[in-house]
Amino acid sequence: MNRRLLKAYNKAGKAIVRKQLLLKDGFNPKYFTHYWKNQKGDVYLFCYEFGFLEKKENNKVKYVLVQWQDYMEK
Repeated sequence: MNRRLLKAYNKAGKAIVRKQLLLKDGFNPKYFTHYWKNQKGDVYLFCYEFGFLEKKENNKVKYVLVQWQDYMEK
């Protein structure tokens, strides 16, 4: 379910979606297959090749959605 939702909301490789919207559709942020930490220390949680990072912006909680990239292997 999580992978399907992340794929549906992330058509272009990167997207920003309100957390409530994904949760309403059945997304479970506690289920993930692996994680990746960027140089800034942000930890992206992944469901296979689709990842998400929780961010708070203008008092609204959102997810930054990304797709796994080759450079993340390092």
